[in-house]
Amino acid sequence: MKVVSLFSGAGGLDLGLKQAGLDIIWANDLYEDAVETYRKNIGDHIVLGDISKISSDLIPECDVIVGGFPCQGFSVANMKRKTDDPRNKLYLEMVRVIKDKKPKFFLAENVKGILSIDKGQVIKQIKEDFEALGYDVQYHLFNCADYGVPQTRMRVIIFGQRIDLDTKLEFPPKPTHSNNDDLLVPWLTVGEALSEYPEPDEPNNLYNHVCSVYKLRFNGHLGHRTIDPNKPSPTITGRGDEKGGVVVLHHPNNHRRMTVREAATVQSFPNEFIFVGTKTSGYRQIANAVPPKLGYHLGKMLIR
Repeated sequence: MKVVSLFSGAGGLDLGLKQAGLDIIWANDLYEDAVETYRKNIGDHIVLGDISKISSDLIPECDVIVGGFPCQGFSVANMKRKTDDPRNKLYLEMVRVIKDKKPKFFLAENVKGILSIDKGQVIKQIKEDFEALGYDVQYHLFNCADYGVPQTRMRVIIFGQRIDLDTKLEFPPKPTHSNNDDLLVPWLTVGEALSEYPEPDEPNNLYNHVCSVYKLRFNGHLGHRTIDPNKPSPTITGRGDEKGGVVVLHHPNNHRRMTVREAATVQSFPNEFIFVGTKTSGYRQIANAVPPKLGYHLGKMLIR
């Protein structure tokens, strides 16, 4: 199956889809470091640029369109006025590309909060917008820990299947891990996931195994909380930008912050995946990514 990826970032979702056996033929993002990371690890089919300035004619025909659009400007009022809030622009670009390319399936990723904006009216409006393009649309709140990611990361996946298709896929894919089901594999803890890594100041051959020298504080706020090594990590967040201000979680030993490599592992990126740019940029790319392991299970669902 041929996949077009919008808002691809460093390529977490695309890597998982590729590992599952899908063919990513075109991708796009606006963040230069993320595009270079993608190009280095996944392929040179990624285009750096503003999707609103890229004609649908320049995007190849495909079976699947995927992407995680920002939701900062969403309210029912804004969405009904459509273009009144410029922050809705990227959502409308995904609608535009799906309308023009008519893929068999699409996957849209977003944060948990999208379900509660305007008391649930925004997700209802999004569902209706995609249904109007000719798709059966479902959405589901995923805990990435249920799919082998050592992190309790909650994300919404909106899944569309073109209404003229004979086969309807089962969504969501069944979990592989659980905190309370003896028939499934137990959740992977952050302590287990990071146990193999040496301290960053010890000799090692790992890529991006560098961390902030920031002195830890424990005040209960985001980025200043004690990490329990016997549970999956809290959510890695993408606050801040490439110039600073990113939130970096403590290592489960609670003696320093995680390195870029360790944060990538908590997101289920493999060790050979190299992040381009500064430490801060690496942290940001990782925090904004979809965990590849979740992408893998979504890809297997599509292949089935």
